[in-house]
Amino acid sequence: MTATTSGGVAMRGWRLWWMACAVLLLAGCASTGKEMSALQRAQYSWSAAIRWNDFEGAWNLVDPDWREAHPLDDLQLERYRQIQVSHYRDLASSPGESEAMREIEIGVINRHTMAERTVRYTEQWRYDAEKETWWITGGLPDFWAGE
Repeated sequence: MTATTSGGVAMRGWRLWWMACAVLLLAGCASTGKEMSALQRAQYSWSAAIRWNDFEGAWNLVDPDWREAHPLDDLQLERYRQIQVSHYRDLASSPGESEAMREIEIGVINRHTMAERTVRYTEQWRYDAEKETWWITGGLPDFWAGE
């Protein structure tokens, strides 16, 4: 009878240990889950702004440090008005806790010539824990690279 009682106590000890581990793991996932949810919302807002040619709205999702170092002038904004985005496809992504990357394919139509071409673009994101938001770190897509 003593062996059964001590075995039962040992078994309860293991259960408590596993439950404590599970609680700690879930607590860690909760913060990551919150950040991942914020990343998904930010990426959705970004892709919607680009798809609908709202480049001024997309500009608000660019890292404030980048915006300060690379201000968007009227001439650059006018270039974005000369194109129409026809599609925006997520090809691959690699999310992390504080940084994320996403490979994108964007269809771009020149409004003057009606010529369409496809551009590949890599989004790089960083998490700002202080503001609890994700910022895109490379500015707006450069649809004219290599032209």
